Amino acid sequence: MEPIAIVGIDCRFPGAPDAGAYWDLLMRSGDGVSSVPAERWAAADFHSPTPAEGRANTTQGGFIDDPDAFDNEFFTVSPREAAAMDPQQRLLLQCAWRAVEDAGMAPRRLAGTATGVFVGIMGNEWAQLHLTDYDRVTAQVGSGNGYCMTANRISYHLDLKGPSLAVDTACSSSLVAVHLAAGALLSGECDHAIAAGVNVALTPALSIFYNQAGLSAPDGRCKPFSAEANGIGRGEGVGVVVLRRLADALAEGQQIYAVIRGTAVNQDGRSNGITAPSRWAQQDVIGAAYRRAGVEAADVVFTEGHGTGTVLGDMMEAAALGHHHAGRTGKPMALGSVKGNLGHTEGAAGIAGLIKVALSLHHRTVPASRFAARENPRLDLRGKGIRLLKAPLALGRGTAVAGLSSFGMGGTNAHAVLETAPPRSPRPHSRAEETATGIGTAVFTLTAPSPEAVRRNLVAQADALSARRAPAGAVGWNSTRVKSGHGYRFAVSAADTDTLVGKLRACADDPDLLARFTGAPAGTARTAFLFTGQGSQYPAMTAGLYRESPLYRRYLDEADAALLPHTGRSVRDLVLTGDERVHQTRWAQPALFAVGQALGRTLGALGIRPDLLLGHSVGEYAAACLAGVFPLEAAARLIAARGALMQRLPDGGGMLAVLAGREELAEHLDGEPEAGIAVVNGPRATVLSGDLMALQRIAKGLDRDRIRTRMLRVSHAFHSHLMEPMLDEFAEVAREVGGGAPGLPLYSTLYGRPLDAGEAMDADYWVAHVRRTVLFGDAAAALLDAGPTHTVELGPSPVLTSMIRKVPPPAAGPRPAAVAPVRGADSTGADLADALAALWRGGLDPDWTAAYPERDRVPYRLAPYAFGTEHRYWTRGPIRARREPAVAGLRAAPDASAGPAEREETRAPERPVRPAGLLTLERPAPADPVTEVALAAIGQVGGYEVAELGPYLRLYEDLGFDSVMVMELKNRLEERLPALADLTVQDLLPKLASVGDLLSFLREQVAHGPHDAEERTA
Repeated sequence: MEPIAIVGIDCRFPGAPDAGAYWDLLMRSGDGVSSVPAERWAAADFHSPTPAEGRANTTQGGFIDDPDAFDNEFFTVSPREAAAMDPQQRLLLQCAWRAVEDAGMAPRRLAGTATGVFVGIMGNEWAQLHLTDYDRVTAQVGSGNGYCMTANRISYHLDLKGPSLAVDTACSSSLVAVHLAAGALLSGECDHAIAAGVNVALTPALSIFYNQAGLSAPDGRCKPFSAEANGIGRGEGVGVVVLRRLADALAEGQQIYAVIRGTAVNQDGRSNGITAPSRWAQQDVIGAAYRRAGVEAADVVFTEGHGTGTVLGDMMEAAALGHHHAGRTGKPMALGSVKGNLGHTEGAAGIAGLIKVALSLHHRTVPASRFAARENPRLDLRGKGIRLLKAPLALGRGTAVAGLSSFGMGGTNAHAVLETAPPRSPRPHSRAEETATGIGTAVFTLTAPSPEAVRRNLVAQADALSARRAPAGAVGWNSTRVKSGHGYRFAVSAADTDTLVGKLRACADDPDLLARFTGAPAGTARTAFLFTGQGSQYPAMTAGLYRESPLYRRYLDEADAALLPHTGRSVRDLVLTGDERVHQTRWAQPALFAVGQALGRTLGALGIRPDLLLGHSVGEYAAACLAGVFPLEAAARLIAARGALMQRLPDGGGMLAVLAGREELAEHLDGEPEAGIAVVNGPRATVLSGDLMALQRIAKGLDRDRIRTRMLRVSHAFHSHLMEPMLDEFAEVAREVGGGAPGLPLYSTLYGRPLDAGEAMDADYWVAHVRRTVLFGDAAAALLDAGPTHTVELGPSPVLTSMIRKVPPPAAGPRPAAVAPVRGADSTGADLADALAALWRGGLDPDWTAAYPERDRVPYRLAPYAFGTEHRYWTRGPIRARREPAVAGLRAAPDASAGPAEREETRAPERPVRPAGLLTLERPAPADPVTEVALAAIGQVGGYEVAELGPYLRLYEDLGFDSVMVMELKNRLEERLPALADLTVQDLLPKLASVGDLLSFLREQVAHGPHDAEERTA
């Protein structure tokens, strides 16, 4: 068969909360077996050690920690629904999410795809406890139980459209699920498959059965193929793998744990008992898997056996394997079973073995098998070409092949053949590719549904990154691909991993710092690009960015090449070498144009494109070029001519900055025809220009009126009548260059407003632009009224950012956030990375591919999502003698229609405070009966405390309501508010956007009655 790649893994097994801990447990031959947790089996009499009493013979088993913990808010599941759900569903949801992340994919990006979900499950004890308690069966209890829902929950919450099914073939269930998932991939039914197994032992029922059947080990431990073997010990756990066709995984550069070469499934048929194993069927299924995989028995280095530790089971399995391997006396096949570490995890046994084999092939080491020191002599393993793994087995170089068996109690057998992943070939790339991308510093991103969830995951990432060396570029690149999709966005830049770990820990420890680097964009982000004008230049401007960012280097080089025919020497070299001549007008203007347009094109390549444009005087050239007014070569010719012609003008002029508005200056300019207003930067920020003697006289008059002034260091009196001698020659160049209408909204400093649609920036525009007043303050005010969320200043230092703060705020909405990719003479790629991080936090979605060079765009497995554990859901089912202790956590709110005794029994304990996040805790004061009744009903239907319900909470997105819950809410409201008797679901549905909307609607309905409402609508 075509090979299948295992690209993602997550699991929770006894003593091993994740895949890393699982591998550690295996390598140190750890024991995950312990006493049965007190909350599992409801009454002490179940633990009777005496078989004659008809009970279990052991109180030991392999149990996972905290199976009651569930981050329901992450999946938008209401507390009431979470409390009704089988813990196996809850565990699978979280495990599946983490496995997809481990595969290098953001789970939300699978939404809408034909991804398949295949779950192996054998026990459904939660349903046995709850569906037989008829008085308490609710819609949530119904959907919270059933084999099918274990798979369907994953498909629903991840919005997956492929096949979704649960498989019960007893102990082989999860390996059969893998077999079916591989088949779906090979048939083209899906391109991604999630295969899983789960088992949670809620009752002692199977322990009693094993004891009655003579299969139970008194010490609760499986001892596979050992002389000490004396039966089954129960275990539990959950495991999920993400599968892809090998060719697809290789084409997309995914990391691969191992490759499934072939699988096979068969049945014992009518053997010597429905629960008895059949050697013949087992050896047939092993042979079939070998044939499908295209391997010989001699190729198989080791096999992960079913290995229950029962006398008959081990004997049959050894005989079946011996049929294929008996000739390997010189090089026997290694055999082990993870059941010695965990117990028999029943429905999850196959996936537990699969993950062990995949990790062994990945690490090229097979862990020793517990209880292997003394082989069972009756099995004659040596004569069958088999040896138990008493010590870890190093696989060495080259391809290694492994087998995996999983046999069902009812006779359904499965076997899989796996091999090591093919060596990863580095993607060939050219020197041009390497120099065309990258900003010089990595950006690490992470999203979560709440600030507390962000904090928790920062700690998890910092812990994982500090434990192993990793390149910051690969870490950042993978974070942008995987850690996305939630409402709260965190981002920081870092040049190396140590710096990144320090920043993550600092933000996790400091709420103010965390808030600074976390955004929660509520709407569409709009960016305004601001291009700095003359006067902001300095020697070696952007040299650090040019040195570190291949992307910026590319665009500044292109601008320099366009300018070179008109300037006669490299503007780039002059700028980067720190030449003081950059202050000369003939060089300053083309240099600022080159820097501005290079920064604009760099951001454009990074996926950050402007919605609005504004340039200050000479900065308008870069803005116009970016807006498509003219091509780069034409703009370069025009700006070079402008600077050169101005440089040739005679000296004698100057410019005076005045802290006053233009109206205040009118009387001071009367009688001074040699000076005038050159620039209006804001309501009280004006620049005068003209004859130097005239400016000095005006300055003295302003000083007498206590108006502050400052003479600017400039070479010429820009935007004054002293520019007129150059206008005719400049006009000739401008007419040859031409100029069209901008393709983006551009706010003109010539007119102090946005240019109208089709309004061209032609030769007449650019000639007038030289002479007339720069109305930056007016244009900036108009731009702010357009409602940008971010201003991005593109120039050598953020001069305009401080100016725009002095412009009156927009009529509606907050001021935009200010971003500067270059902050001054010391700026490097870190400032550009910080700017990109800030824009992403604000709601923009950069093209991260352009932010990283090819060498950084390689897979790296980040720590998976760390779910919250503060919410707990557990119950003992129909056994009601004892109430849950408060630490057990959250359960459904009591049903107001129940009797007093039942309400007391089901009363939810005090719940921990919900972390502030998407759920707003500012709730409406219940000042009227309608509000009190409605909030109580919402709380009862969802399982929330009334204190948690705020007006901005959305019933569907935040509180997890669905159509069934809406119907229940309607019924509860009608019971308590008779005025709503004629209310239909159609009336109610449009009013469910938020709690506040619903309350307003209900108050109006009760006040006026449904008939009045109908008349008003009519």
